[in-house]
Amino acid sequence: MLTLLLSGCGAGNSASDSSNESESASGNVTLTYGLWDQVQQPAMEKIIAKFEEQHPDIHVEIKLTPWNEYWTKLETAATGGNLPDVFWINGASLPKYASNNQLLNLDDYAKDTSLDFGNYPQGLVDIYTYDGKHYGVPKDMDAIGLWYNKSLFDQAGIPYPDETWDWNKAVEAAQKLTDPAKGIWGLPAQFQGQTGYYNTILEAGGGFYTDDGKKSLYDSPESIRGLQLQTDLIHKYKVSPTLAQMTDTSPKDLFRSGKVAMLIDGSWNVKDFATNEYTKNNVDVALLPKDKLRTSVIHGLANVGAANTKHPKEVIEFLDFLGSKESADIQGEDGTALPAFHGGQELWLKSVPQFHLQNLLDMANAAKALPRGPQNAKLDGLEEEYLKSAYTGESTPEEAAKAYAKAVNEAIASNP
Repeated sequence: MLTLLLSGCGAGNSASDSSNESESASGNVTLTYGLWDQVQQPAMEKIIAKFEEQHPDIHVEIKLTPWNEYWTKLETAATGGNLPDVFWINGASLPKYASNNQLLNLDDYAKDTSLDFGNYPQGLVDIYTYDGKHYGVPKDMDAIGLWYNKSLFDQAGIPYPDETWDWNKAVEAAQKLTDPAKGIWGLPAQFQGQTGYYNTILEAGGGFYTDDGKKSLYDSPESIRGLQLQTDLIHKYKVSPTLAQMTDTSPKDLFRSGKVAMLIDGSWNVKDFATNEYTKNNVDVALLPKDKLRTSVIHGLANVGAANTKHPKEVIEFLDFLGSKESADIQGEDGTALPAFHGGQELWLKSVPQFHLQNLLDMANAAKALPRGPQNAKLDGLEEEYLKSAYTGESTPEEAAKAYAKAVNEAIASNP
């Protein structure tokens, strides 16, 4: 997934060439479907089985590629004109493939599909829209919430987080819950966008890029405040491990073992936390504490079709089904991913009854799109390079944010 943003998983066969697939002797069509997550494969197989039941003339063959190989092989396939007929994509990668005309423009097939993009959170739809055109069918979404350790709250006599919590209340609770003698931290400041500063920047009223994508907004007072809300947890309030400590042992691992009281993290943890021997009985999830706003970033996968597929009609039929409530229900019941389809999350909400998963869904519905800057190789790595100093304490959040904004603006200006 995105550097500083997401993590992916999966293992298995490498993605193969859909354009080399041909119609069988009986006239049936075989589509290839590229994905990377082995954990989700059983649910996807159930979805395919239901689709094939309704479309007996179409066969779908999964091509599973481990995450650490997926994008390299996808790029190689795209260069050779051999993309899978349908495949998973994330927000960071969509512009590259859309701008090179390698994806089906779904708007061109509007009359052939029942797809309604109003069925998905707008922030997620925006991620998979490029130059005003829809290219991706949202599959699932990553909602961000405040995971908390009920046992530690109970021991400290602190009420659980609720909708009245703002950032000040969260910090106050974190200070009471932090216990250096026991190695317990109140609220780690994860040096990541999706589970860290992106959320507080948005909650402070800040942003990432101007609407035209030609200028950074990191140097705005609101964005600087949002970054400082995170770094103050380390340097001012001492409720977070240092960056070096979090590099040695991740906050999530500490949370799993009862050494972290609160953790800002995503819906992708639901199944893990529900099965982990410690967290399954000791944790829950709440809304994020608000600052000026209560919001978060949203991301999620989308299904896309290859522009050069030999079977566009069948690809559209499959994408149509993948974007349906029927498909969402199968995903939701499995519990491995939060379906993007509005009204398709009921089974997911029931999949782990001990967690208040509605809070994650409410955060998703109030979320804004994960930032996506302009296509510019000079921007690669700048975010980590410049913002890291605010986490180590080598510079103030204001200094780091302004230096980063300056570097971004110079990179954009040199390659408009």
